[in-house]
Amino acid sequence: MNGKVQNEQAHTARMQQTAAAHRFTAPPLPDLEKMLPAALTAGRVKCRIIYHHTLAEVTFAPYLPKRIASLRLVEASPDYAFKYADRTTLLDLLRLKGDCDEILITRDGLITDTSYSNVVLSKGDRFYTPHSFLLNGTKRQQLLRSGSISERDIRAASLGEYDRIYLINAMLDIEDEVSLPLSSIYP
Repeated sequence: MNGKVQNEQAHTARMQQTAAAHRFTAPPLPDLEKMLPAALTAGRVKCRIIYHHTLAEVTFAPYLPKRIASLRLVEASPDYAFKYADRTTLLDLLRLKGDCDEILITRDGLITDTSYSNVVLSKGDRFYTPHSFLLNGTKRQQLLRSGSISERDIRAASLGEYDRIYLINAMLDIEDEVSLPLSSIYP
């Protein structure tokens, strides 16, 4: 954000955990702020890092939030415990969105994530994120640590108990108001 890396410690920890789970050591990160092109030092910029045993690629691009006005519930059980460059599984599920803008994935009737974000649901002045996430995103972790959100099982059948659904990821916070009324979620 404005030339500064956000939540770098959590992203580095996720790289190390992913590498350890796949039995290799994560490569060290370069100084990302020094690598950022001058034209991208204002506003939100997405940094994409591709790595295995070595750092393969670091790219930067302006971040433009998607305009999401509707979600389609899709029951599936994709394995997305780690963030992968190959998102084929999620893109295949996204084809099931029909005339909606995005999918909201359920597993055994429990809410998980969208194809590109974790979710937070509001109930009055309280915020909850599903215990049954697909990817334990860095923003989700940050909000849980700060006490801004709580974790709980959220069933698709109980969505009517909540007020709004917020889409969060490393680039989107609750305050960014990328949210929808529950009436915008379709079976």
